[in-house]
Amino acid sequence: MLGTDIAIDLGTAQCKMYRKKKGVVVNEPSIVAVDLLTDRITAVGQQAYEQIGRTASHVAVVGPMRRGVVSDFPMAEYMVRSYLRRIRESRLIMPRAVVTIPCVLTQVEKRSLVDVIRAAGVRKICLIEEAVASAMGAGLDIAQPRGRLVANIGAGCTDIAVITLGGISSCYTLRVGGDDFDDEIIKYVRRKYNLVIGKKTAEQAKIAIGCVYPTEKLLTFRIKGSHARSGLPMWRDLTSDEVLEALLNPALKITRTINNVLESVAPDLLSDILEDGITVTGASAKLYGFDRLISRKTHLPVTVPPSPELCAVNGAGEAIRYVRDLDNGAYGVINPLHKSYEV
Repeated sequence: MLGTDIAIDLGTAQCKMYRKKKGVVVNEPSIVAVDLLTDRITAVGQQAYEQIGRTASHVAVVGPMRRGVVSDFPMAEYMVRSYLRRIRESRLIMPRAVVTIPCVLTQVEKRSLVDVIRAAGVRKICLIEEAVASAMGAGLDIAQPRGRLVANIGAGCTDIAVITLGGISSCYTLRVGGDDFDDEIIKYVRRKYNLVIGKKTAEQAKIAIGCVYPTEKLLTFRIKGSHARSGLPMWRDLTSDEVLEALLNPALKITRTINNVLESVAPDLLSDILEDGITVTGASAKLYGFDRLISRKTHLPVTVPPSPELCAVNGAGEAIRYVRDLDNGAYGVINPLHKSYEV
């Protein structure tokens, strides 16, 4: 077998790469810093993330992914290529890759993602839906004729799918995710305190005291920014109850969509879900009380696996073993890989 088989989860917030037999080898922000005067990229990943809100006027920090799709082709290609350089054993032999995608994508969006990965130096690309990959990464046996409901809450979108026999029975992609939680905190703080904060500060507050269900103990986090009218520096202590008020609306949108997907499920599959419950993955699944909120609104048990933010890339890594079957045309019982692209 030529090259090194890898798995790529090219997300809106994080780019993750899985290498066969080594696990997750890249977990970096999907951020690129570019010098506008010379059109030269100055930083990628964590180095670029640290520059958010602190750059000179001629430096722009951009995210080449938006809502799970490519929004800036050259930047996305450079970012993926730079990460591939870190893990490639040979510069002569290009690797094969299993790449996660949202469940609902247009052919144009799907093709743009494939073109980015291929231009970065991958010779064969196999696609797998994020919900299927997340189910595999969470340890679910998707090969059985049994319904499994998985909700993968990413930064740009939320994938909700019912999986059985290795495929998707019904699914929906909601363009709401972790980025919307950050935006809601920014709007809430400005509306209540006339305090302008950056996206990075909002994300830090979300990680520190973020919740979508009342906490047992009141938590606080100090946020710093500028006054909306005077522009002078100011700070406030934000409480977990205030963050709850800010985050509840997008969280309820996700729970309502889960209910809508449940309404379209066949009765036999629904009985399986009633017994097994819902599996929630993605970084936003770690928000305090998200499992309890979903359980309360759906009347179903909810499970959040360990390291939910890595379920999609780990599941795509497990799917690497199906690449050879895809080449040989031997699909077998499980075949989450629905199409391949070669250079």
